Amino acid sequence: MSVKIPNGTTFEIASVLSVPKPFTAITNAKPAVLTAAAHGLANGDVIVIDSAWAKLNGRPARVIDSDVGDFAAEGVDTTSVKNYPAGSGAGSVRAASGWTQISQITEPTANGGEQQFLTYGFLEDDDDRQLPTTKSASSMTLPVADDPAQAYVAVVEAADEDKEPRLVRANLPGGATIYYYAYVSITATPTLSRNNIMTRTITLSFASRPTRYNA
Repeated sequence: MSVKIPNGTTFEIASVLSVPKPFTAITNAKPAVLTAAAHGLANGDVIVIDSAWAKLNGRPARVIDSDVGDFAAEGVDTTSVKNYPAGSGAGSVRAASGWTQISQITEPTANGGEQQFLTYGFLEDDDDRQLPTTKSASSMTLPVADDPAQAYVAVVEAADEDKEPRLVRANLPGGATIYYYAYVSITATPTLSRNNIMTRTITLSFASRPTRYNA
C-alpha cells in the first residue's frame, strides 16, 4: 500500500502532430504491433492512433520495438477479438513533437468519467436493479496564472481557435506519465478578483481514454 501527493506534477502540450502515417494492419496482441512501411518512428516517440477500431481510435501511445516495416504501441492491449475484430483495425498514426510546459498551474480539477447505469425493475419485484452502461464524458480544468509571456499560451490559444484535439501529458512525481488526447480551450479574460492572483482557465475535453505509463 502507498499514497502519493501530486506536488511537483507538470503538464505539457504538444505543439505539433505530424502528417498521418498509414498502417495497413494491426495485431490482436499486447502490445499491439502495427504494420507500416517507411513509418520513420523511433522507440519512445509519442503517437495518437486513428483506427477503424472504435475502442482504439484516438488512443495515445508510446512507440516500442520499432523495426523496418512495423512497430509496437506500448501498453495497448488489443487481444479481445470481440472489441477489436481481427483484420479490421487499419488506420494511421500521428507523432507528437514540440512539447511545451503549461506552467504556473494552481489547482487542477478532473470532471466526469462516472459510471452510468440503466435502472429497471420487474412488475413483481419490490427492488429495482441496475446495469452498467457507459461512462460520462471526461474533462480536466487547469487554472493558470495569467502570464501572456509564457510559451504555452500561443500553443493553447491556437488549439482553442482551430478546435482540433492535441496531445497533452502529465508528468507525475515518481516518474509516471499520463497521456491525454483532448480538445483544448482557454478563457479569453483573466479573473479579476481583489487580493487574488489573476488566472485563466484551460479546459481539456478528452477525446479518448488516457494512457498511463508507470515509471
